[in-house]
Amino acid sequence: MDVPQIVSEALGDEGVAAHVPLKGDDAIYVTQTRSIRYSEEGLLSDESVDEYPHDAERVSVSEGRRKATIQLDYGTEGTRQFAVPPTQLETALHPVLAGVLNASGVTGPGETVKRTFRFSELTLVVTSDRLVKHIGSAVWDREYEEIPYDEVTGVSVEEGNVSSQLVLKTPTRTQRIKAPNESFREVRETIEDALFAFHGVDSVAAFEELMADDEDDATESVAADVSFEDGVEPIGGTDSANGDAAADATDELAEGGFTSAAATVEAGIDPEELATELDALEESIGRQLELLETQQAWIDEMRAFIRDR
Repeated sequence: MDVPQIVSEALGDEGVAAHVPLKGDDAIYVTQTRSIRYSEEGLLSDESVDEYPHDAERVSVSEGRRKATIQLDYGTEGTRQFAVPPTQLETALHPVLAGVLNASGVTGPGETVKRTFRFSELTLVVTSDRLVKHIGSAVWDREYEEIPYDEVTGVSVEEGNVSSQLVLKTPTRTQRIKAPNESFREVRETIEDALFAFHGVDSVAAFEELMADDEDDATESVAADVSFEDGVEPIGGTDSANGDAAADATDELAEGGFTSAAATVEAGIDPEELATELDALEESIGRQLELLETQQAWIDEMRAFIRDR
């Protein structure tokens, strides 16, 4: 790939991770930390480069008949944008968004962004380790959802007349990925390919078998942790055995200087005496409530007096 001298100077020691040709010799050069928009020399302008760091908080796009715009929002530092031909929007957006996700820590080292899909206000970013889902007018901001592949335990499809849903099941919730039917197969295959590759399988059947094996292993592990020593009396043992055990425990407590709780409990309270005390307590609470109501009425009057001044 031939890189214009002005771009080479802007790159410095950074390598080009992606190159997106635009109209003529115009192009976007994407590095790990920024996107560089190169504009060739024209009748009214010299060749130039503009740099767009990937540490953006929000990425959005706008589309027109003659040009499309990718905008990066840097919060208090403002926004920056660059234009691309409408036919190149998706091609240009993909590596730029991949760079922003990496800079934001959404994707990790060695994780690759495979595809980006946009449907109205739904954006799906399929990576090698997870599915990133964003709903809203922006393509991405920090209010995104992610579905790590290591949490997915089931995958299925719910078909519809206009759109269909790919259902991804996790231990905490079930995620439904909705896409128009004309694009659904591509979305499904892209997500499933990434999911299966992550788990080292190549089909739905193999994935389901793997999940079933994992569930069996987990069940066996739990069962192995629950064991009984020799001589333990099963639940519901004989009364004599329980009585002997209780007697032994009482003897051990006595020898250690402890007295059982039953031996120290005072005699029961007279029900009539208790009822009298409860009546007195209830009457006291009633008087306190009346006092609180009086105080609240006074506070309301004072507030009304202040407002009228």
